[in-house]
Amino acid sequence: MVIMDNNGISVISVKYFAQNGKIEGIEDLKDKCTSNGSVFIENPLVRRSRWRSIRVMYLTMFLSSVSFSICMSSIWPFLKLLESSASTDLLGWVVASYSIGQLIASPVFGMMANCMRKSREPLVISLIINILANILYAYLEDIKTHRVVFLIAARALIGFGAGNVAVVRSYLSGATKLKERTSAMANLSAFQAIGFIVGPGIQTAMVPIGYPGPVHMSGLRINLYTAPAFLSALVGILNLLLLFLVFKEHRVLDEEYSHSIQDPGREEIPDYKPDKIAVASSNIIFFVVLFIFAVFETIGTPLTMDMYAWTRAHATLYNGIILAVGGVVAILVFIVIKILSKWVNERLLLIGGLICCFLGFFVYLPWGNDYPSSQMANIGPEHQLPKNGSWFTVIPSDKTIPPHYNQSTTAAPGNSSGSGSEATGCPDAYQWCSYTPIVTLSQFLCGTALICIGYPTGNVMSYALFSKILGPKPQGTMMGILTASGSLARTVGPIFVSLIYHAFGPRVTFVSMCGMTLITVIFVGFVYKRLVPFKLEKGVEPPDQR
Repeated sequence: MVIMDNNGISVISVKYFAQNGKIEGIEDLKDKCTSNGSVFIENPLVRRSRWRSIRVMYLTMFLSSVSFSICMSSIWPFLKLLESSASTDLLGWVVASYSIGQLIASPVFGMMANCMRKSREPLVISLIINILANILYAYLEDIKTHRVVFLIAARALIGFGAGNVAVVRSYLSGATKLKERTSAMANLSAFQAIGFIVGPGIQTAMVPIGYPGPVHMSGLRINLYTAPAFLSALVGILNLLLLFLVFKEHRVLDEEYSHSIQDPGREEIPDYKPDKIAVASSNIIFFVVLFIFAVFETIGTPLTMDMYAWTRAHATLYNGIILAVGGVVAILVFIVIKILSKWVNERLLLIGGLICCFLGFFVYLPWGNDYPSSQMANIGPEHQLPKNGSWFTVIPSDKTIPPHYNQSTTAAPGNSSGSGSEATGCPDAYQWCSYTPIVTLSQFLCGTALICIGYPTGNVMSYALFSKILGPKPQGTMMGILTASGSLARTVGPIFVSLIYHAFGPRVTFVSMCGMTLITVIFVGFVYKRLVPFKLEKGVEPPDQR
């Protein structure tokens, strides 16, 4: 049965009572009977409309991810272009600004959706902000002063627009039955992962555009750094059109809570409070999961440039490829999760994901006797000599270096800052470069693969468990809080990793991440029995209708 509430939202009352679990003539409209003899009916036209709207939410999540990830592999080189003296500390703030914006916006958009009992309006507002912020990002080179300030502002506004993630997940929770929830959340997370794949892939495909690019004039600059921002604005416009032309508001009162709608103007949901310990624990776990991702996404480009002496263009290209392949791995993980969740407890899958992340950071730990090449600002072409058909860096005599630098280095061809070339390798400002072994490329790839398995598992299980813990009440505000906790992690994470990496290098950075992940696994064990779906106790009655 479908009822329109006072806001024009299609509300599906999914419970009818029947004798022997049958209603004649409507076998094609019902789902399986439950143990209490109830039969759940949904008009096929409404079901198709409901799932079309859910798929629009999938696409919204996908485009939001693309908008975020499309610039990630190039944001460090772009920052260096805008401000040549920028350090990784500043990079941490630039990356964190996105999450600060999302941290502020998520509860706001969540409460807006709850108060309005609609999802379209908050989504439209967020997308307009996102489009304008991407345009600002694309025009940063035309700003003469305080470019870094405007860069941080642009990323913060893009993050503010991405606060719609809370609305998307809240809508999905309200528009799906409990038995559909884990699968739908896995699909949503899969589209999010696909966005993370396509974003870096698009950035990689745009590397041939080069810099300064085919169009380089005052008022319009199209190059490998600005083209992704223009494309993000275009896909935002596409998303707006889909929200107006395809999306419809739907809400399902699930059979598991044993209450249905009798009055079109209200929902009969008992007055209850979910388990506070479970809710708080879920937010803590989700914070750690997103913190892991924030460290991973922030450290990749500077680490590879320092360890392997990659240029800005090479770092953008190679990290884009690595992130794209990692996204493919994540999609395969989501497919496996959908299958495993039918037989394996979701809490065990969550623990398994965290353990994979722990192993990934453990593999990242530097070992051995090979060290990164030193970056010397005054090395010119005259200091480069061929050796056995390859190039190696000769350190000027006025530099004090450890003995191992005279053995071998990991320098790539052209790692000088001579005429027209950029300095590459481990910067002199990092004292740890002289005593910290290199994180080999094979280590980096293996650790990344493990994190690309663990992170999506922890992400989707956190969302699925949290949605079930909350129960049948509208979840906009609570999903906003959960998203805000993730945004807080992605605010603190980049700043943390930038400061620790700058001061102590990769060894201390990854040891601290191993410790945090291991503590979280132990914490999940302590609250394991509380992380269960909400259930109404027997005897609970709906609110008084008088």
